[in-house]
Amino acid sequence: MFLRSLGLADVAAYVSWGRDRRFCEHAGWTVDRSAAELEAHWRVLIEQPKSDHLRLAAVAGDEVVGYVDLAGAEPDRRELGYVVGPSERWGRGLGGMVARLGLAYGFDVLGLQEIWAEAVDANRASVRILAALGMTEIGRGDDEPFLGTVSYYRRFSIGRTAWEPST
Repeated sequence: MFLRSLGLADVAAYVSWGRDRRFCEHAGWTVDRSAAELEAHWRVLIEQPKSDHLRLAAVAGDEVVGYVDLAGAEPDRRELGYVVGPSERWGRGLGGMVARLGLAYGFDVLGLQEIWAEAVDANRASVRILAALGMTEIGRGDDEPFLGTVSYYRRFSIGRTAWEPST
């Protein structure tokens, strides 16, 4: 698996994920958007990326299986986000692989000193992934509902020095 820049050829994959209700509900995507709305949304993200939000496609073989976000304007610190889609791919360890690639890119390519992330407490799989990556829980974030359950964000962080021995 590897990371690469998003391309217009990826739009079809992202549109298909948008038709996966389970994926959308877990990932915080708007449910029941039309294919045309999804395509327009992704074209804008790809053709007009935000300067403070790097999004990279996670590719296995020749298929887009997820993406990684490294967001923020600080030169040495970014927020990690990641998804694996569609939901039928969950439970195979891909989330951990995608997130690990995001950390490696942040530290090795961008030269970051710290990467932080949030996971909703009720989303146990995401919490487990961040902990398994060696990220340390640093506090509680905002309240956030998850699949109809009252929950909150848990914040995690890892520094370059903690990451390097694990690579």
